Amino acid sequence: MVKKQSKNKSLLGELWAFLKVRKAWWLTPIIVLLIIVGLLIIFGQSSALSPFIYALF
Repeated sequence: MVKKQSKNKSLLGELWAFLKVRKAWWLTPIIVLLIIVGLLIIFGQSSALSPFIYALF
């Protein structure tokens, strides 16, 4: 049975639907790590948190 999908899905909604349909749960840790690294890069460049982030490495 095929469900109708709405046309206005967010990126996360489409990603969740892809993981659910394709049963690609092994991609979840990779995606989470990419998001964490991206956030570290963003906060490490221009925030008051950068000295603390640099201290981690």
